[in-house]
Parts: sequence; structure tokens; C-alpha cells
Amino acid sequence: MIPPKAALSLPSASPGAALAFNLLAFGRLLRRAGVPVGPIESMAGAEALTQVDLGDRAQVHAALRATMVHRHEHFLLFDQAFGMFWRDPDAARHASAMALMEGMQEPAKPAPAQRRLAEAMQGDRPKPPRPDDKPPEERVDMTFTVSERERLQAMDFEAMSAADLANAKREIRKLVLPLDARPTRRFRADPSGPAWDLRATTRESLRTGGEILDIARRRRIVRPPPLVALCDISGSMARYAQILIHFLHAVANDRERVHTFLFGTRLTNVTRQLRHRDAEVAFEAVAHAVPDWSGGTRIGDSLELFNRLWSRRVLGQGAVVLLITDGLDREGARGLAEATDRLQRSCRRLIWLNPLLRYAAFQPKSQGIRAMLPHVDEFRPVHNLASLRDLVSVLSDPRAGRMRSAA
Repeated sequence: MIPPKAALSLPSASPGAALAFNLLAFGRLLRRAGVPVGPIESMAGAEALTQVDLGDRAQVHAALRATMVHRHEHFLLFDQAFGMFWRDPDAARHASAMALMEGMQEPAKPAPAQRRLAEAMQGDRPKPPRPDDKPPEERVDMTFTVSERERLQAMDFEAMSAADLANAKREIRKLVLPLDARPTRRFRADPSGPAWDLRATTRESLRTGGEILDIARRRRIVRPPPLVALCDISGSMARYAQILIHFLHAVANDRERVHTFLFGTRLTNVTRQLRHRDAEVAFEAVAHAVPDWSGGTRIGDSLELFNRLWSRRVLGQGAVVLLITDGLDREGARGLAEATDRLQRSCRRLIWLNPLLRYAAFQPKSQGIRAMLPHVDEFRPVHNLASLRDLVSVLSDPRAGRMRSAA
């Protein structure tokens, strides 16, 4: 246990330069662990250290956290990184070797923040530059960059390797979903608005004894409609669901009124879990909340339960519903047509995303697909990054409405 007023360990030679170098390395560690720390934060931290007592560990910790961390969810990760780095920057490098030498048992699975911090600490800490060292020549290999990106856009999610999936998740985080804004029933005061506000005008005239000096105006509030996603996580959809949940997490953190439900043999609301900005924490919470991952499929029962418990709560104000499933229901088509029809009548647009449409010779032969298809507004593929980009374009098109489209 380190005492609260333990001085930071610095080399004896040129302590100022060593402190600046250690602060730069600490910023790199935070950046590798997922905390957005840039040059501005590092400079602010260096400036803050000039205003505190470097011999007081608590003051140094408070100064760096106040200047280098901007989000509450990154506080825990910063505290762990601070304790590990400033105590011994090489501690994580020797932790596993010491455990083996002492015959310790395998530790429990770490939390996402601890795991990212340990992975970030595995990187070699850069050595301080020497005056006689020449900067290495920078070379950027641009060979096949464009073609590799195009290949990733067209590659099926199910055929991707681990490295391809990691690249695909990074591309998904860049997608922006500006849903077409729709007028609501509410108005707001606007001096240049197109409509007169008789009530506000009358209320304002009471201040001048009933004489109207100015006419108040108002404008209708326009906002994007709610987005509701119903995603199938059964065994046949497991690989696609993992990628699409990343897409839904990115959308939920980019806009308001996004509701996400997962279903296999039962329906689970994971809206609250996906609102966490840290992706790993969000997905771990989803894994704990969903008990039927990669199991069977009861699409009809899940849609009927959604219509009965959730439709009136989340389908107001012209909601758009994304139904993500392959349509393979183990219960056949029992109650599926009625549930899909009610869902379609409760929302403004019902878009069915089916990865089976990746096949050119696809035909709706299964009972579930034939039961659902007449009750959806759009039937689209969702099996690669290109299909997700097309979906974003369709959702952002103000001319789109209810229209039937088959494969």
C-alpha cells in the first residue's frame, strides 16, 4: 500500500525533463487504454503540476485527473493507470512472471477496464531520446490500401477473420445515422417563426394594459423519430448479431431515443446497457442481461410480447423499427403474421433486415419468411459494411415512407 503522500519516483538527473517525459508516457498509456488523451490534455496536465506539491501524491492525482479526463466513465480507468504507472511503470510487465515463480493460481477474469490497462502496459515504454540519436525515417506503406478497404466493405460478416472483424467494428463506429427529422405537435417561441402565437401575444399585452405592441410568433419543433431495433440472437444469427450490436451501440451513443431489444427464445430490453459509452462495458452488461444467446428462435412469441408490453411506450411519434432476423422460427409461422402486422401498424416504417438476402438465388420458402414478408415496408440485406451504409442512406432519405420492396 502506497502512503498518500509518497513522492513520485523520478530519475536523479534533470528531474524536470524526466517528469515531462514520464507525463508524456503516461498520456500514451491512457490513450492505448481507451481514454481520449491528446497533446492539449498532456500540456494542461504539465501546467497543473506546476501549481501543486509534487511530493503530495493526492494533489498530483487530483491535478492530472482534472486536466486529462473529461468523462466520468474514464475515472476508474485513470485511477488504476495512475496507481500502476507512477508506482512502477514496469510493474505490469513482470506481474505474470512473478505469479508463475510464486506458484500463484490463475487470477479471476479482470474487468474490461483492467484488461485494457494491462494490454496497454504490455507495450514497451519508449526510452528518452538522446541528443546524438537521429530521428528514424518515417515510411508509410500505402500499397493496396484502397483495395483492402473495398474488400472489407464487401466481405460477409460470417467470413471475416478476427482482424477483419476488428477493422469492421472500427468502420461501424464511424457511421452516422441522421434520421429524417419529422414535425412534432409541440411549438417553440421564435421571433421569425411562420405562425402567430395568439396566447403569447395576449399574455404579453397584459403588461401594457391590453394594448398589443408586438405579435409573438412560434415555430413547430422538428426532431428525428425514435428508432427501435429488434435483433435476433439465435444460433443462426449469432455472428451477425455480434457485429450489428456494435452498430446499435454506436447509434445509441450518437442520438437520442434509440431502443434496442434482443430476442431468441425470449425478449430482453438492453437499451440501458447499450447507452454506456464504453463499448466493452456495454457489451459485458448485455452478456449478463441476455440469458438465451445462440439458442433457439421464437420470433412470433417475441414480437407478440413486444407488442403487448413495449409498443405503446417506444413506438410513439412516428418510430422507425428495424427488425433484424433471418425469419427462421422454430415454432413455424404460429402467430407470426398477426404479430408482424400489428407491429407494422404501430410504427411509421418497419424495415426487415435479413442476412439471407446475401444469396442471389434467395427465395422466401420458409413458413416464417412467407408469413412476415407481406407485413413489412422494406426488405433489405444486412451482411456486410456496404449493406449497413445503404441502410444509413435509406433511413436518412426524407422522401422515404411506407413502401413494399421484396428481394
